[in-house]
Amino acid sequence: MARALRAVSTNARGHLAMLTFSALVAGSFSLGGMIANDISPTALNAVRFLLAAVIMGALVFATGGVPRAALRAPWRYLVLGGLFGIYFVLMFEGLKTAPPISTAAVFTLIPVMSAGFGWLLLRQVMTSRMALALAIGGVGALWVIFRADISALMEFAVGRGEVIYFVGCIFHALFTPMLRLLNRGESSMVYTFLFMVSGFVLLTAWGWGDLMATDWAALPGLVWVTLAYLAVFASAGSFFMLQYGARVLPSAKVMAYTYLTPSWVICWEMALGHGAPPLVVLGGIVLTVVALAMLLKDESV
Repeated sequence: MARALRAVSTNARGHLAMLTFSALVAGSFSLGGMIANDISPTALNAVRFLLAAVIMGALVFATGGVPRAALRAPWRYLVLGGLFGIYFVLMFEGLKTAPPISTAAVFTLIPVMSAGFGWLLLRQVMTSRMALALAIGGVGALWVIFRADISALMEFAVGRGEVIYFVGCIFHALFTPMLRLLNRGESSMVYTFLFMVSGFVLLTAWGWGDLMATDWAALPGLVWVTLAYLAVFASAGSFFMLQYGARVLPSAKVMAYTYLTPSWVICWEMALGHGAPPLVVLGGIVLTVVALAMLLKDESV
């Protein structure tokens, strides 16, 4: 009985972590879309990873530091940092030209791709109920994204920005099962800190020219506000939540929370003074909640 209660508690914490993750990610869409053309995606994300690594590093070293065992096979952190770094660079590159509706639609493809990678790498099987939940969540997300406007859905056209972002989403989907596959018992904070340091090193090496060419003093204030948010909440915070969720939940369930992101984006847009959606959009939000409720029942975790 005690073991069953601990398992339930662990799963509940995993779902709470992913709920928080979806809210934090939504903020990066709303704020990132406002400054995508003001700074190079590589330069922005290199500094973002640096600041996030400093924050996580302070927490790690305040609670005992990095154990020697965590430094075994350091290539693991380069793989993880590279995957997430590529995703973020391509995300901001895509946002330069792709409309928010199109990029949000592409984002909802991540759960299905993640489920596929979860099967290939971890042999995680998607049950029929999970597949149905993903389908319902996808419909709900599209309902929210296109604001219940069938004509807007029918007019959807894939452009260069959408293609770039889709490639980035593939890396994001692969990142989730790789978190679980490559973890060797490291704590969430240590694991997150090490792959963020690796991501910073890789992005700096790749984007050194962009970093040097950026006139940091002349950047708009909103860029710095966004950078601070990305570092503290959408990087350190969301990385920690995603890494924890991926350790205790199957990849398909972890990335199912992606479907909540459009709903959170609506909340962000309203908070930023960009207006509220029509009431009919709430139907899509209800569907995403139904999908998540279907995923709460533990099965073959």
